[in-house]
This record gives sequence, structure tokens and C-alpha cells, in this order.
Amino acid sequence: MDTTAWLLWGVVFGSIGLGYFLYGKKQGRALLLVCGIGLMVYPYFVASTLPMLAIGAVLVALPWVLRR
Repeated sequence: MDTTAWLLWGVVFGSIGLGYFLYGKKQGRALLLVCGIGLMVYPYFVASTLPMLAIGAVLVALPWVLRR
């Protein structure tokens, strides 16, 4: 496991998750709220960098794909 990359991506996705969470809570949008919580929590359960990137990319893009 590449610890430095894993830690850096965990911080990046956690920060994006916090933004999604706060914005979703303010606007009352459940999808953003759930994706934000997911982005903040999932790095604790993924031990490798590539799956972390894949899951993070899906959770970041999901609210914008399902927006309509």
C-alpha cells in the first residue's frame, strides 16, 4: 500500500465530502448529504489507492450525473 498517496487522497475526498455534506444540509438535498457522508467515511474502509480513487470519483460525480 502506498501510504502517502492513500493518505493524500483520503484527505482530498474527505474535504470534498465535507463540502458536499454542508451544502446538502443547507439546501436540503439528500443526495448531496449522503454522498458527502460517504466521501468522508469510505477512506477508512478502503486499503488501496486505486479502489479509493475509483470509489471517490463515482461518489464525486454521482450528484452531478443524477442532478436532472
